[in-house]
Amino acid sequence: METPDSFNDRLENVADKVTVALDALIPPVAGPEGQLLSAMRYAALGNGKRIRPFFVLECGRLFDINERSLLRVASAVECIHAYSLIHDDLPCMDDDDLRRGRPSVHKAYDEGIAVLAGDALQALAFEIISDEATHTGPKVRAELIHKLAVASGARGMAGGQAIDVSVKDNTLEMPLIARMQRMKTGALFQFSAEAGGIMAQASADAFAALSGFSHDLGLAYQIVDDLLDAEGKLSETGKAVGKDVDKGKASFVLALGPEQARARARMLAGQAKAHLDFFGQSASILRQSVDFVIERTG
Repeated sequence: METPDSFNDRLENVADKVTVALDALIPPVAGPEGQLLSAMRYAALGNGKRIRPFFVLECGRLFDINERSLLRVASAVECIHAYSLIHDDLPCMDDDDLRRGRPSVHKAYDEGIAVLAGDALQALAFEIISDEATHTGPKVRAELIHKLAVASGARGMAGGQAIDVSVKDNTLEMPLIARMQRMKTGALFQFSAEAGGIMAQASADAFAALSGFSHDLGLAYQIVDDLLDAEGKLSETGKAVGKDVDKGKASFVLALGPEQARARARMLAGQAKAHLDFFGQSASILRQSVDFVIERTG
């Protein structure tokens, strides 16, 4: 029987709070731009684990940051994540018709609106973070903006996706696969974990622990994603499976094989937990989150 302090309870609680926050931040609008707002809401408010917002909240709690401020940063991160999924699903990218168990945005609306919805969600993320309601300190807001821009841009998520779409027939060596995934998936995980430390102006040792934790967890998360693509079921993942093999895309599973990939994910999970020793018992829920990442089926 789960306790009120269990990981699953915290994750569900964060997901509910972020959905409420996003509902207020992206209100429905009547008029010419109404369809764009509708597509943004469709993408951002749809079913999702909200795992990145969870790390914003949970890592921020290590420094006793105000929850309202953390929820704003968490909402901004989810806007960036939602925008990336919209664009990843486009025919010119991964060409996926399903996302989270329902039609992708370009299928539910059209390609033009999907591109614009992604663009607008990205802009909204920085609008949220730049507001004084997120943090009263202008230097802190500027650092959050800078770090999120790096995490989502050419040196982060977009750069990783560029490597992914440019490679054919799984021709990448393991070091470049790891780099690609650190950029494509890990960079936003790292920002999510470090945001609370930025807001608290935490020590260098605390940042090192958060950085190590998010680095190893982000890679483990991507390996499990690759395993789910190779072995998962549509009914559990909510999106098409078997895409990497069909398209010859570089992945940990294709490079290492399922068993070695699974072993590497477990090794990374152990390292991620070790980084949390710096925070002692305060990081107990974060340790549970590592198990969730490794064991998830969707």
